[in-house]
Amino acid sequence: MGWFERARIGWEERAVTGLGRVAHWRAGSNGLAAHLLTGMRGETAAFFYLRRKGYVVVARRWSSGELAGDVDLIAWFGSVLCFVEVKTRTARDDSPAEIAVDSHKRKTLKRLARQYVRQLPQDAAPPVRFDVLSVYLVPQRKKEFFHFEGAFEWDESPREGEL
Repeated sequence: MGWFERARIGWEERAVTGLGRVAHWRAGSNGLAAHLLTGMRGETAAFFYLRRKGYVVVARRWSSGELAGDVDLIAWFGSVLCFVEVKTRTARDDSPAEIAVDSHKRKTLKRLARQYVRQLPQDAAPPVRFDVLSVYLVPQRKKEFFHFEGAFEWDESPREGEL
């Protein structure tokens, strides 16, 4: 990725972040709960993080309309379709953010991924990967990202040493 593309993504990120702050300010007390706003800020940060890494994000907060739940981000990385669960924290505590992706959440993501892949226009399903992206938005500190590529597979067992 060239200098101009990185700069353009940076400008877009600052614009989206600024617009989010204005929307939050205008909403006043009628806005979303603090934890939901934190999650949305983390998803936006994750979106731009993935774009900088060369991912093509095709969906944010995707839901099927038929199944419960949603997928935070769906992106192509080359020929691999990635379903990304984003976990955001505003403090570094004893348990890492990615630990919140439990077996129930993994099952939900897999169900939604199957539904998404079924609606694709191609005959054969593409290679699929499930990622977890932990985002730390600690005040007065630089954003931190921990990207667990292939955090779990279609079968229920997570990879050894991960999650």
